[in-house]
Amino acid sequence: MDRMSFLSFLLLCLTSVANGNKANKHKPWIETEYQGIVMENDNTVLLNPPLFALDKDAPLHYAGEICGFRVHNGPSGSGSVQFEAVVLDRSTGEGLVRSKEPLDCESQREHSFTIQAYDCGEGPDGANSKKSHKATVHVRVNDVNEFSPVFVERRYEASVPEGRLFDRIVRVEALDADCSPQYSQICFYDIITPNVPFAIDNDGNIKNTEPLDSKRQRVHTFWVTAFDCGKNRAQADAQVVVTVKPSCKPGWIGWSKRVEYTPGSGSIPLFPSLHLETCEETVWNIQATVDLQTGHIGKGCDRDSYSDRSVRRLCGAVRGEVDLLPPPSPAANWTSALPTLPSSDSSLVFSFNGSAHVAVVPSSVAAAISGDHFTLQLWMRRGGATTQPPSNQARGTRREEETIICSTVKNDDSFSHYYLSVHGCRLSLFYWPDVSAARPVKFLWKLEQVCDSEWHHLSLSVQFPSVTLYVDGVTFDPALIHDNGAIPNPAPRQRMVIGACWETEEKQKDILNNTIPEGKDTGRYVAGYRGLLSGVTVRPGSVEPHSVVECLYACREGLDFGDLETLGSGMKVHVNPSQSVLVLEGDDIESFNRAVQQVTYRNSLRFATPGVRPLKLTTSLRCFNEESCLTLRQLEGYLVVLQPDAPQISLSGVGPHLARPAPEFEGPRGVPLFPELRIVCSLSHAVNTAAQGMEGGALMSDAVAHTLDGCEVQPLGEELNPEREELLVDMDALRERGLEIINTTAYIAITGAESISVYEDVLRSVRYRLAKGSARFERRFRLSCSEMNGRYTSNELTLEVNFLHSLDSLYHPSHLLASQQQFLHPSHHSGELSGHTLPNPHRNSVVPGAATVIIMVCVGFLVVMVILGVFRIRSIHRRGEGARGAAKEGSGQWDDSALTIIVNPMESYESRMGISVDTEGEGEEDEEVVESPDDASDDQRVIIIKKEGKEGNPRRY
Repeated sequence: MDRMSFLSFLLLCLTSVANGNKANKHKPWIETEYQGIVMENDNTVLLNPPLFALDKDAPLHYAGEICGFRVHNGPSGSGSVQFEAVVLDRSTGEGLVRSKEPLDCESQREHSFTIQAYDCGEGPDGANSKKSHKATVHVRVNDVNEFSPVFVERRYEASVPEGRLFDRIVRVEALDADCSPQYSQICFYDIITPNVPFAIDNDGNIKNTEPLDSKRQRVHTFWVTAFDCGKNRAQADAQVVVTVKPSCKPGWIGWSKRVEYTPGSGSIPLFPSLHLETCEETVWNIQATVDLQTGHIGKGCDRDSYSDRSVRRLCGAVRGEVDLLPPPSPAANWTSALPTLPSSDSSLVFSFNGSAHVAVVPSSVAAAISGDHFTLQLWMRRGGATTQPPSNQARGTRREEETIICSTVKNDDSFSHYYLSVHGCRLSLFYWPDVSAARPVKFLWKLEQVCDSEWHHLSLSVQFPSVTLYVDGVTFDPALIHDNGAIPNPAPRQRMVIGACWETEEKQKDILNNTIPEGKDTGRYVAGYRGLLSGVTVRPGSVEPHSVVECLYACREGLDFGDLETLGSGMKVHVNPSQSVLVLEGDDIESFNRAVQQVTYRNSLRFATPGVRPLKLTTSLRCFNEESCLTLRQLEGYLVVLQPDAPQISLSGVGPHLARPAPEFEGPRGVPLFPELRIVCSLSHAVNTAAQGMEGGALMSDAVAHTLDGCEVQPLGEELNPEREELLVDMDALRERGLEIINTTAYIAITGAESISVYEDVLRSVRYRLAKGSARFERRFRLSCSEMNGRYTSNELTLEVNFLHSLDSLYHPSHLLASQQQFLHPSHHSGELSGHTLPNPHRNSVVPGAATVIIMVCVGFLVVMVILGVFRIRSIHRRGEGARGAAKEGSGQWDDSALTIIVNPMESYESRMGISVDTEGEGEEDEEVVESPDDASDDQRVIIIKKEGKEGNPRRY
């Protein structure tokens, strides 16, 4: 029975175990995500959390045990082939992930895959095993410091100027192939060569620790190494070579202080080899200003060629302008009290000091300027050497308005009023079209040219209500136009003042004491102008065309830029209207250097004004580090314009002697002095025709070589006596051609730019006239002409005028003539010489007045001898005849009724006339009878008796 009980119990146990193995009810469980780390030199992955698989069927055998792990591909489809998972303990489910082969962080640093656990199933055969869910495993490969730093270059070179400390001379660089920041980064560099004046920072920047001296050591060579953060040293060290350059001085290199210009050369570069040295300083903006100073030559840019009036004529300006500041003369005396300054042209420069210098234009001149259409032109320069502020103006007092011109003119039955004034850097035109009805309007311009103390040309074209201002040929629009409202009306009286404005007595209390007292009127001058004025003209009627205004200030000399197409990107160039200032701006040094070398000087004047033009170059730099930015000094030089080929002005066809009977000079028209005058202008060398076609020269250049601007006829010795003699000129011809004349007793000056042929016609019409009975022995004149403001003058042509007299007019007071009248009939003497044909005027002369006493003695002796001879001949024919009628019957042999005696003792001059002379000795007389043409019924003869001797030599001048 016991045996049966044991067997039953054993069978029951076996049945229970069998029934338990078949109960694998649960799946294994693992974490959903694992983070793993593996070293490059190891294959075991350390997971977080650790790999454990749990099964709720434990502790059942097989069903509660973990038999293995399966590795699947990750999200990217790779990674599972490199890793595997193994079970370390089946009962606890502990596992291990490891790599199948060595991992390389440098090739792939991150790996991702999935893992799944499965149990042992229901029996040893693993039947009916269950799998867990898939968990993601991220494995990061940790780097091992297996690589050493490697320099990018084995040799580094740099050059620096001596004497300076630099923050960085050169930068070395090393790289590490490790994948991790810890081992791939270069932690520091080191200079392994001892005792060198250099230091290196952790970024590889090398600087000098003391100023370098090229004379002491020209080249420095040293070695540097690098360490990564794992303290691995570079496989190979790098060599650094620093060359020390001689000291670098920032500035312009290639500057030539003297530049020569040959007239006719067209345009020449001013700085052909100039370049900027910044000594490797990084700049981001460069600006250079080239200043060519030509103000000392004349007003504007090339006003030394002709006067203002001549320039207006050559530019085609319409005639009819009224000169408000003419040269002082008897006809224009309102400028005689104004001080003048020397000017390179013939235009006078008048100085105004704001207190005592005022020009009041006469009413007769102001009356010609009326209407609301006119053009006002002037040259203006504020300030000046002779101008001083008024003594009653305290320091700090606000400067008052300065009036340039103030005018009240009559227009039919009304009066209009305007004044042009300056105030600070503002120019204003106050215009009142009708002082009795309309309200005044003020036009205001804000201009830097008004207050820069330089010469500027102003042209104001008023076509009310439109006003156009040209400053140096450039148009400026008003900054402000406003109605001034009700103000006291100016006095309805014609008055024009230059340099101030007239203020009536009622308004004096409202104006500062900047006046000039005048006793004639109850008022005073206010708002005086301080500065220089020249060429102030007003042309009434239509306004001046724009082309004429541009021509008046057209610059044929100045700065220019060679070829704008060669400008690099970012480069800018600007030239002012007078072409005296050129500004270059850019951000690239190489492009800037090329642009500077393109700056040129051009001069299209055919006869360029020689002399020196100061030249300046000012440079400003802007750097990223403004504190250490370079500062360049101003460069100063000069441009020398050489003497051009001078034109030769030749006067010919006149003189040197002009002999005419005295009655011809006493006629109403006188005698022309230069009837056959010829003027020729030539050049010693051919003019460069290529230079004539340059820009700006088309209006005037072609006329320069063939245009005169003045001729002068001057009596030599004593001045003309206006009561007895005068020089006559065809005034209608002068007015028709727009020429001006100054006719005084000392000279006649004809001025104005005109052609040679016009001056020939005008000078051929110059006549010399004497009053009745004012004839003298001789008078000498000198003629000369000039062009380009008197810069080129002609030869001086001297003409000696001789007056031919009859004996009765020369010597009738003498007692010798009284005795001659007993035999000669005075009724036939008057005017007989005028009826004869005269020899060539170039071969006649008279004896100068210095030998008058000697001549009188000689002539008296000769006359006595002639009278005795005549008396002897007549006594033979008058035998037996006592009456005058009997004497006439015997005149068939010799009729002396037309006998005229002319005495000339100048042998040298008679030899030029072709008269034969027989010289037997001093004191002997010769006679020659010359038959005159038949111009009367009686046969007329002229007897010329000569006296030769030392006293008869002609005077030379």
